[in-house]
Amino acid sequence: MHELSIATAIIERADELARADGTDAVSKVTVRVGELAGVVPDALGFAFEVARDGTALAGADLVVEQIPAQAWCGPCAEEFPVGMPPFFWCPRCDQPSSDLRSGRELEIAGIEPVPA
Repeated sequence: MHELSIATAIIERADELARADGTDAVSKVTVRVGELAGVVPDALGFAFEVARDGTALAGADLVVEQIPAQAWCGPCAEEFPVGMPPFFWCPRCDQPSSDLRSGRELEIAGIEPVPA
């Protein structure tokens, strides 16, 4: 389960960011996970709960914002959903697209300190 290594990396980075802001404890970490990132949100949540023990994020909640995969069709000048499994053909003009606009994200979007 690679979600455990991802959760560990999120915890380490969130801890670094919190300490840089002078915060000793974190109450919530929000991450953005793209539909095509290869991460199972429920597995990431479980791994986060396991990995957070003994850290500054011991009581923190993980909020996962799921980002849908969207591609751009040049001829139509429109974005369209790629879906899962991904299908990179424009539903409007039936042309292929290689311009993926979203769906690969895996990033920390926010950290909230424990209220004083």
